[in-house]
Amino acid sequence: MFYPTGMRSADYLAFYAEHYHTVEVDSTFYGCPTARTVNNWGARTPEGFIFSVKVPQVITHEKVLADCDADLKEFFDTMSILGPKLGPIVFQFPFFNRSIFRDRHEFLDRLVPFLTKLPKSYKFAIEMRNRDWLNAEFADVLRDHRIALVLQDRSFMPSPAELKFDPITADWTYIRWLGDRKTIEAQTTTWDKVVVDRTSELSSWVDFCYQMRKRGVLVYAYANNHFEGHGPATVANFMKLWREKGLPEVGKPPAVVQQPKLF
Repeated sequence: MFYPTGMRSADYLAFYAEHYHTVEVDSTFYGCPTARTVNNWGARTPEGFIFSVKVPQVITHEKVLADCDADLKEFFDTMSILGPKLGPIVFQFPFFNRSIFRDRHEFLDRLVPFLTKLPKSYKFAIEMRNRDWLNAEFADVLRDHRIALVLQDRSFMPSPAELKFDPITADWTYIRWLGDRKTIEAQTTTWDKVVVDRTSELSSWVDFCYQMRKRGVLVYAYANNHFEGHGPATVANFMKLWREKGLPEVGKPPAVVQQPKLF
């Protein structure tokens, strides 16, 4: 378990922010939160903490970037409440079959005009599920717009080493350790300990992240419970491997300033 027994769910975020620099918010994928909710996120975290947020599925899955200006504006306006705590904004696309896009060229015909309309003041990342569409041409499109390609460790997507092009398309990158959901859920649905040892894969990611650091690339990395069975343990294992390799120290999470309680 990560959160102390008996802790109120309302206190989870503040506790989390004492241990980590950043969080990937999954709930925004299901719908734009209220302004009050986002204000609370900001109030419960220290200066320097970063929220990565997923674009609502109405934009990426239902409307697939078409006729979604109002949805996008609502989301950006709401997320802007976070101010400097707003980090990457992720477009997480589904797998597209031929009934939606005949090929990657048809997808790019819709994507490129959309990217030109995005505000330059935010960090954007794109996650794809069509592995055959990932090539140098696609990377160049993202690079032209300074948009990061999401790098995934999951069963059906290529690792950076398998890609035949430079996957760094901005001055920062975004990594998601996702694992094999179906296989691990056959072993557990209680996400409180490691059940699949993926130390070897994590060691490779440590090497990759160090190379990115040497290039001056800022790395945002997030671990899902499905990667090994317990996301916090995956992060701890990554940091242990980093230290064992004698690599430069990674900064600690920002200090939490205790706010006076009203009640």
